Amino acid sequence: MLNIHNLSISFQGEYLFEEITFKLGPGDRIGLIGKNGAGKSTMLKILSKEQEPDTGQIAADKDMRIGFLKQDIDFDLGKTVLEESYEAFKEIKECETKLEEINIQLAERTDYESESYHQLMIDLNDIQHKYEILGGYNYQGETEKILQGLGFKREDFDKLTDTFSGGWRMRIELAKLLLQNNDLLLLDEPTNHLDIESIIWLENFLKGYSGAVVIVSHDKMFLDNVTNRTIEISLGRIYDYSKPYSQFLVLRKEMKTQQLAAQKNQEKQIQQTEKLIEKFRAKASKATMAQSLIKKLDKIDRIEVDEDDNSVMTLSFPVSVTPGKVVVEIDNISKKYGDLQVLNKVNLAVPRNMKTAFVGQNGQGKSTLAKIIVGDIEHEGNLNLGHNVQIGYFAQNQAEYLDGNKTVLDTMIDAANETNRSKVRDILGSFLFRGSEAEKYVRVLSGGERNRLALAKLLLQPLNVLIMDEPTNHLDIKSKNVLKIALQNFEGTLILVSHDRDFLQGLTDTVYEFKDQNIKQYLGDIDFYLEQRNLENLREAEKRTVIANKPKESNKQNYEDQKKLKSLNNKLSNIESKINQLEKDIEADDAKLASDYDKTASDPKFFDAYQTKKKSLDKLLNDWELVQADLDKFSS
Repeated sequence: MLNIHNLSISFQGEYLFEEITFKLGPGDRIGLIGKNGAGKSTMLKILSKEQEPDTGQIAADKDMRIGFLKQDIDFDLGKTVLEESYEAFKEIKECETKLEEINIQLAERTDYESESYHQLMIDLNDIQHKYEILGGYNYQGETEKILQGLGFKREDFDKLTDTFSGGWRMRIELAKLLLQNNDLLLLDEPTNHLDIESIIWLENFLKGYSGAVVIVSHDKMFLDNVTNRTIEISLGRIYDYSKPYSQFLVLRKEMKTQQLAAQKNQEKQIQQTEKLIEKFRAKASKATMAQSLIKKLDKIDRIEVDEDDNSVMTLSFPVSVTPGKVVVEIDNISKKYGDLQVLNKVNLAVPRNMKTAFVGQNGQGKSTLAKIIVGDIEHEGNLNLGHNVQIGYFAQNQAEYLDGNKTVLDTMIDAANETNRSKVRDILGSFLFRGSEAEKYVRVLSGGERNRLALAKLLLQPLNVLIMDEPTNHLDIKSKNVLKIALQNFEGTLILVSHDRDFLQGLTDTVYEFKDQNIKQYLGDIDFYLEQRNLENLREAEKRTVIANKPKESNKQNYEDQKKLKSLNNKLSNIESKINQLEKDIEADDAKLASDYDKTASDPKFFDAYQTKKKSLDKLLNDWELVQADLDKFSS
């Protein structure tokens, strides 16, 4: 499908990658990974033929169709969602224009017997045939189907694209690519600004995609769920393995261990040979042998160990002062943008040291509520910040909060105060802005570099509450891991707007879902939220099925129904009683272990009984879920 041979490209005399070679075939779903600035986006531009390499060749199948989803999308203003989506069908639209022109001419002309009129009839027939082959009679239905699959409602179709947020515009662009049925899809950070539901939908679509896909993404879970091959760009070289990201990391580690062992053995052999050469050189009778060993040594291919770019930022968020017990209190807050109601009488209390995630579809008010809390936008309702609350805010749209005409160093110095201005250089160094990097203008920084600078600025202000809106966008995987550890260790209060499931796992205590102008609380992390949402969706489907099949003549339960309901309730009560007793027994055993471990541990019968109780408890909990599900289904 696509052969890349000896590809090289450099900027200001330094190679991003040099003489790299690989192939793409149908069914390849490649995760293209590497640090910020490694050359991933540049590689996509070269593959899409938007940019020429310095050296090397790219051989492609004839008439191969390539679709490229970029990070930054530019739409022509004034088009509706449907009109912009129809841009995917340029040939069909050209046919429609030609057909309209011919039909106008046929309606106006009266020289029916002329040769030119006859030619118009032939052209009409040819274009209609082409229109049919291209799918002209089906494309409108296909467009609506894909848009609805991506979360758009029918009432959105005729709205202007410039009225939608960045995440929704990304979906329109994605819909165009999917409708084109390309042979090769190039996706540059497709999950940025997409909500969790959209990411899951995209995962399912890409799993069944018949063409080749190359994805630049820093979303580890997305890469693991979608890709079957990983190519890493590191220090100008590539490492290519037919495995998804997590398995690739294991293989890379094993490969490096093998290389180190082989290099160590080779070094021993070389040292032994060098000793023999020195020994034989001293004797005239052994001079020929010494020369032979020297030639042998020169011919050895020295084993090289793959270099890793392990430079990562260092980060920790110290708490300034201890705030009151409740840091944020929201009472009946509402927000409209024109006629669009985003939040409607929302209530929320955030206790001290709570770590909270805001999730939900784009445009449902997550960022709006974050901006209300930090005082960026006006609203209806009451907002109260607790005693001694000091907020640090990381905005999603960093471009609006950083001055592009300042250098990195000036940005930090202007944000610093008398006590920490002397530490600015050290802080920048810990965020990988070293030496001349600190003299760069903000306007030339990549997305990842801007995020690092915004994080560095946060350290210059006292804070005990962190509000972060999509902080992982544009950050590479290693930087995301550093940020996650820093937030896990943060002893203050955290409010996090994010769509990154891997990043959110185990990070927050509470999840608030934003939907239909309001919020709903889930007491757990992102895994608990997704599990509960799946159960709710399942129950909704079951309710619809039961209602659809319910007899119209009567809503009363018959005798058999009542008997079944009573039986289920009795069964559930019996299981709950057993669970309570087992939990008490296990708690007592735990107390024995804690008080006299040596004596208890030496009794094998104790541990056998202890494990049996735990297994019985697991089984009872599983039985309880099944019975409860039957009850929910029956009641609905």
